[in-house]
Amino acid sequence: MSAHQSQRRVLLQTAAGLAASHLASTSSAATPTSGAASSSPRQWHGKPGEFDFLSGEWKIKHRRIDQPGSKVWSEFEGEATCWSILGGIGSIEELRIPARNFSGMGLRLLDVKNQQWADFWVNAKQGVLTPPPVIGGFENGVGLFLSDEVEDGKAFKVRGMWDKISARACRWQQAVSHDGGATWQDNWIMDWQRVK
Repeated sequence: MSAHQSQRRVLLQTAAGLAASHLASTSSAATPTSGAASSSPRQWHGKPGEFDFLSGEWKIKHRRIDQPGSKVWSEFEGEATCWSILGGIGSIEELRIPARNFSGMGLRLLDVKNQQWADFWVNAKQGVLTPPPVIGGFENGVGLFLSDEVEDGKAFKVRGMWDKISARACRWQQAVSHDGGATWQDNWIMDWQRVK
């Protein structure tokens, strides 16, 4: 078994355990209790397999505003390997950005009962599942995910969006709002191109 295959197996086992734990903790409540749920009052109709489009190997062109409040964009290259797990109710993304010595894991889980997706992040430097997840789902081919966050005592909203989804490409965008969602500022755009 190659080092990459071994690493993939560990990622899958870890994600499966996290998925089972998360689903068990949320299935006991009729609605999620996370603060992120309040950002997503709409009713989603999530189904297994909605993140299957990500499975495979990708090259990614990143555009990002590194400093909050800035309008200066930096550009850099990255790559990702993605898998669907648990019959399509889970999706794992291993993101690598060699130029920034950065890697991490996205873990997306479908709350089958409430029909909504929770999107978590793990930074490889900490190895900790970062709450709260962004909550959302897909509608008309676009995935919309929202969370409420606080930094330095200031509340703000975060929105992640998947669009331009095809067999060979997709796009992810992140935006923030400091006025309750009235206006949004994009701060990270990722253009994905499939390698295989």
